Amino acid sequence: MKIFKTISERQAKGKIKKIYDDIKKTRNIKKIPNFWKNLANDPDTLERTWYSLKQIMKKGSLDPLTKELIYVAVSITNNCEYCIKSHTLAARKKGANNKMLSEMIAVVGMANETNRLVEGYQVEVDKFLK
Repeated sequence: MKIFKTISERQAKGKIKKIYDDIKKTRNIKKIPNFWKNLANDPDTLERTWYSLKQIMKKGSLDPLTKELIYVAVSITNNCEYCIKSHTLAARKKGANNKMLSEMIAVVGMANETNRLVEGYQVEVDKFLK
């Protein structure tokens, strides 16, 4: 059961409407995704999250596609279906293909497996790695 009702685009006023418009323009989409419509229950959280995400995901030392692939990888590890789907679509829009996504998923699976083995066996960090 959901805790909050979504704030539809029709209901959006003031700060929320401005942010919704910016999301649609920046993401080149026609409809506001449910994530943002839920966050809009707290306009300050909506604003902070949107502007932080926009700042982090822009081109920098890492290109936007790499950032989206990292986002999907972390979302897989955190088991966030919504973020996996959303950022996979964003990665595809930025040029990711099935082969790239498959390789990234394989790396995520391997990293999670070896991380758990290291923790389970309580492997001491080698001196040369410190």
